[in-house]
Amino acid sequence: MAYELQLSSEELFVSVLKNALKVPGVKIEREKFLKNQFNKHYSSEVIELAIQQNPASAGIPTEVIDKIAKACIRNETRKVTSISAVAGIPGGLAAFGTVPADIAQYYGHVIRVLQKLVYLYGWNEIFDLDGEVDDETMNQLTLFIGVMFGVNTANAAIGQLAKSAAAQAQKDLVKKPLTKGTIYPIAKRVARLVGVKMTKDSFAKGVGKIIPLAGTVISGGLTYSSFLPMANRLKNHLRELPIADVEFYKSGAPKETVVVDFETIIDAEFEEIEDEDHDNKLG
Repeated sequence: MAYELQLSSEELFVSVLKNALKVPGVKIEREKFLKNQFNKHYSSEVIELAIQQNPASAGIPTEVIDKIAKACIRNETRKVTSISAVAGIPGGLAAFGTVPADIAQYYGHVIRVLQKLVYLYGWNEIFDLDGEVDDETMNQLTLFIGVMFGVNTANAAIGQLAKSAAAQAQKDLVKKPLTKGTIYPIAKRVARLVGVKMTKDSFAKGVGKIIPLAGTVISGGLTYSSFLPMANRLKNHLRELPIADVEFYKSGAPKETVVVDFETIIDAEFEEIEDEDHDNKLG
């Protein structure tokens, strides 16, 4: 039996995101993750600096980070392509609220790979130690997912935050601006645009309507064709930002205040990105 709830594109995105955050194992602990990635190749001193500041500041080259990032993407892609609505979800085909289990699982993996990539390329812990998901966390996740979907507005916002974070080198700098009035309308717009993109590109291609998707399991082919380019798009954007650049820190990151200028962010919907074929193969 199927019935349909009328949700705006923004409400759809928020609903999917909130329910994906309920999937077991969705949250990645930054310190533990970075230690696991670097402990075979770097000294404890370098690893500690990477954790306290970031990998680039610790002198870990982008080329090394790229290799680790690609391995993380391959790992999460293989996991997500085997999604079934019953795997790891108590109650079989039960939904998380209004979002079917397979959809919640899919976006749970999106959030997992997102965290791994942002931690590798220099960003701080997304979730608070108590695991609470507040408004600033939702805004931050929204912007990163927007980059994955190819939203120009999200790219520009993340670029502004990264520039300011690299220049000022303050531990909580990236999260603080996300609570200010200037960022909320940007995150809200990105949520709406991603909601539209979800409906058109993901759920419309043989998956069906998002509310509800009774008995639907995302096919491995559809999952692979959407997940891998999204993860690579985020990786390729993050690696070009100053906080991921070893040379930026070697040259002496400027300490003066940098204005986060959200007023200049382009009011565009989606950028069409030609993903390189070799990036979108697991090989």
